[in-house]
Amino acid sequence: MVITCSDTRTRDTDTSGRRIMHLLKDAGHTIVDYYIVKDEPAKIKAKIKAGTANKRIHAIIINGGTGISRRDSTFEAVDGMLEKRLDGFGEVFRYLTYQEIGSPAIMSRATAGIIKGRVLFSTPGSENAVRLAMEKLILPELGHILQQLRK
Repeated sequence: MVITCSDTRTRDTDTSGRRIMHLLKDAGHTIVDYYIVKDEPAKIKAKIKAGTANKRIHAIIINGGTGISRRDSTFEAVDGMLEKRLDGFGEVFRYLTYQEIGSPAIMSRATAGIIKGRVLFSTPGSENAVRLAMEKLILPELGHILQQLRK
């Protein structure tokens, strides 16, 4: 499941969401659902809950709303729902981002964890951040994570 959190993007302008789906499909994964939601915690939580209720969804990838502006509330919505946190995802993501763009990396609140037997990744919404997260962290580890969750 792919969720884009944005107050301005549409299906036509959501290049980051399309990038995630393209990369997932190229790696052999199936996209069950795709949504664009306003960056409002209640709406984000509702989509996550719907994803965890669907037996066909094993992973939820969210992009957008991880910064520090007033409207960035994805982290707050996601963090409270996680049953187990994968702190290393955010730490390594910020490290890799720092290597590319320098000190602005400290403003990213990218996070990941486990919720109701699914893995959830929350990345910034920029297409470059999505590419970095998908190519360097999510896709290389997604199969392994899903295997561990089935144990």
